[in-house]
Amino acid sequence: MDIDKLFKVRGCLALLRACDDVHAFQVPKLPTSSKRKMSDNPTPEMLKKMRLDTPSNGDSGDSVMDIDMPESSSASRQQSRRATVEDGDDKMDDTSFAPGGDADYFVEEDEEGRFYGGGLTSEQKQILSIFESAEGEGTTEDPEGISITSIRRTLLKFERAANKNQDQRSKYPDDPSKFIDSEADLDSALKSLLSLAQSPVLAYPELVRSGSISLLIGLLSHENADIVIDVVDVIHELTDEDVGNELEDEEEQEEAQVALKTLIEALLENSILELLVDNLSRLNETEESDRQGVFHILGIFENMLGFNPDLSLILVSKTKMMTWLLNRVQSKTHDENRGYSAELLSILLQNNAVNRQDFGKKDGVEIALNVLSQFRRRDPVDADETEFMENLFDALCSALAEPEVKSFFLASEGVDLMLLMMREKLQSKSRAIKTLDYAMSGAAGTCHLRELRRGPWTEDALCCFYGQGTDGSKKSKSNAPTAASEDTSHILGIISSLFSNTPSDSPDRIRLLAKFVENNYEKADKLLEVRENAHNRLKVVDAEIEAEKKETLADGSEIESEDEDLFYLRRLEGGLFTLQTVDYILAWVVMEDDGIRGHITQMLERKNQSLKDIISTLQVYRDNLDADTQSNGAAADHALEGGALSQKEILQHLIDFLHECS
Repeated sequence: MDIDKLFKVRGCLALLRACDDVHAFQVPKLPTSSKRKMSDNPTPEMLKKMRLDTPSNGDSGDSVMDIDMPESSSASRQQSRRATVEDGDDKMDDTSFAPGGDADYFVEEDEEGRFYGGGLTSEQKQILSIFESAEGEGTTEDPEGISITSIRRTLLKFERAANKNQDQRSKYPDDPSKFIDSEADLDSALKSLLSLAQSPVLAYPELVRSGSISLLIGLLSHENADIVIDVVDVIHELTDEDVGNELEDEEEQEEAQVALKTLIEALLENSILELLVDNLSRLNETEESDRQGVFHILGIFENMLGFNPDLSLILVSKTKMMTWLLNRVQSKTHDENRGYSAELLSILLQNNAVNRQDFGKKDGVEIALNVLSQFRRRDPVDADETEFMENLFDALCSALAEPEVKSFFLASEGVDLMLLMMREKLQSKSRAIKTLDYAMSGAAGTCHLRELRRGPWTEDALCCFYGQGTDGSKKSKSNAPTAASEDTSHILGIISSLFSNTPSDSPDRIRLLAKFVENNYEKADKLLEVRENAHNRLKVVDAEIEAEKKETLADGSEIESEDEDLFYLRRLEGGLFTLQTVDYILAWVVMEDDGIRGHITQMLERKNQSLKDIISTLQVYRDNLDADTQSNGAAADHALEGGALSQKEILQHLIDFLHECS
């Protein structure tokens, strides 16, 4: 076999390390998998060769045990098995009578006289001890025993191993046998760095100060992919988001976070992001170890983005990360790395407009729609693929906050695909509704409304909301559960966009209003039902907030503006957002149709309410419109076609009209 091929065998470095310590034994064959297995049991021939010279117990004159196994005849062997005891102690046990010749059979005895011998002779136990010592090499130290001295010793060992390997590789580049031992030493030294994560306050500053961090990152360009994977494993462990969380003292946890910040800054100074992205294309995911290496690289990115979300812009702008992620999610077969890629993609697009625009320019919308189209006819096969689908939908929704991306979405027939998914009774239906809501929001969503109005899609959206089939028939209660609250909010958002952006006196607007008149105002009654449910949920939240305010004032503290903002966010989550959207739609239909106005007024009076309650909701909506935009990124920027009015101006006109009616 060629030495280069042998050298690249996965797990070869660990095997060489074990062989160096166990010279007396040779592993008969290489393991067929990367999972470590126990060594084969010793053969009888091996046991004969490993004759143990057992020392006698006590003084030389007390006892003598002769064990001789000549091979001349069976009779002589039987003769030699006799145990000769001279001046022995009557209480001494003769281990020759132990079952299987177990040297510790009589030693391992509990208080009640039961024996727990291992069934091994002394020779076999020595052999087992040799193998255990070889397998135990490179294990991490007890975290309680970690000190600055041991940390410096570990770093010095690593530096020496790295420098020696680099020196031998430069001297003998074409002769792996010259540097394979130093490669094994480097592999062991890298694994010893994993223990540094157990003491970040001490280890991380020392790792940066000593310059070892630069040497570590430099190994990401090592010729041996196994060494690169070792480095990735170390960095993944050092940057784990849970580093320091096990500490009980809050002050120590803060110190651990400061140490982690120091480490991440040092990693960034040494171009860690660029080197990791380059290795993504280098690793071959058909190999288990390489596939795990890719998974850990993605984990490093997630760790660093969780610590500092602003790094998402650097990761996309200075590397080819976006291109790699878009290619990876298109894989025909699903695995963990594909799912992780979709998750990381959604993180990168979450709060960064530049990344969203880059996503659109690199055909991200077309790619996402092509991948998601498979879920139009089938559900995900398991929980992992379900999470993959949801992450890809979330990435698309985040990107649709940009007007340019909405144009790409329309050109790629994204509206048609989402509406087709809405017609199916599959898991993708809810996500399609959410995506369509994001696509239609704002003035830039007007182009999608034109596409929506070309077909019977307005009816489909209303049917999803009012619990009917897409053919207009009532759904049976057995197979048609009530729409989830999230679906309800997004469908209300779609209807709200239809009212905001459909031109007045147009046939499309007339058809939209007619839906609320038909069947004796059935759909208007459904809106009032949703309004009542949201109002009841909001009353519970308001009561909790009032109790907290009273408790705060009783303690002598003041309620600051930041507290008020948090209270408002809680109210939005507790039903206020749904209530605002419903009242916005009700205000439109009340203003445009006298018959609906009378019906809604009558239904509100039955609940001891009036149009003034709708006015109050819309006023809160108007006064906090900017806060909504900043906190939720929601569609607070609707405008009539032509951009004549802003959302706040529309709300003011609706409030003025309702005042006149009340």
